[in-house]
Amino acid sequence: MTGFDRDARRHFKNVAMMGLTVACIAVALIPLGSILYSVAVQGASVINGSFFTDVQPAPCSPSPLAACSQGGVANAIVGTLLLLALSCLIAIPLGILTGIYLAEYGRGPMVGGVRFLADVMTGFPSIIMGMFIYSSLLIVSPGRVFSLLAGGLALAVLMLPFVARTTEEALRLVPNSLREAALALGLPRFRVTGRVVLSSAREGVITGAILAMSRAGGETAPLIMTAFGNPFMATRLDQPVQAMSLLIYRFAASPYANWNALAWGTALILVIMMLGLSIAVRVLLRRRFRERRIGA
Repeated sequence: MTGFDRDARRHFKNVAMMGLTVACIAVALIPLGSILYSVAVQGASVINGSFFTDVQPAPCSPSPLAACSQGGVANAIVGTLLLLALSCLIAIPLGILTGIYLAEYGRGPMVGGVRFLADVMTGFPSIIMGMFIYSSLLIVSPGRVFSLLAGGLALAVLMLPFVARTTEEALRLVPNSLREAALALGLPRFRVTGRVVLSSAREGVITGAILAMSRAGGETAPLIMTAFGNPFMATRLDQPVQAMSLLIYRFAASPYANWNALAWGTALILVIMMLGLSIAVRVLLRRRFRERRIGA
């Protein structure tokens, strides 16, 4: 009877903890689900062909809303893609090189200082990055303070430490036996790092880069002081550009009905974009863990 009672108590505790876990998950999913539901319902009603081809309209708030010119957010979509492309072009190569240095070549106190600085920068408020780029360009090149270049630099500064640390951790997971085997074949150190170590850790490096992109794509604060926003289509480096996050921030707070509607639609598109990046990360991680289990 004593053994039976002990097993019954264990079973009861297991069921209770499983129920508590499910309840906590449900509580966490309720606000997330409500946000996604509101964005989907409010945003889907304004998404059509002109939403992706027209630029933002003049403010209008009549009754009914159909009397307003809806316009679109083509300038914000193009601006967001350009900002992400420019920031990735700057941050990803530099971040990968920094991660390689920290994991493969760095020695002494300098490595600890670089790693500590990267960890601190990942926790900085994003608006600090915008202020840094704003003040730097104000001194170096005042004519480019509000521009695509400034916005891309601000997002790149946000992405750089994240890419560097994730690359370092991915490279550290590569077994030393692979390095030793490649070196024993007579390959120089830089070829071992590039052809063997980095190739083995490519899934982790790509995952870190995608996560950094997803963070940068939703940032607003640094773009207020750099990209600034532009109601027209702009693609030059020295011009202010519109971004989806900026448009949501400004249009959602405006008193105009058609701008409010565009903010909901833009939020839905931005959520879909970030969700797509997150799904890509999950797929890469699953593939990486599957290959690791097979190799083990």
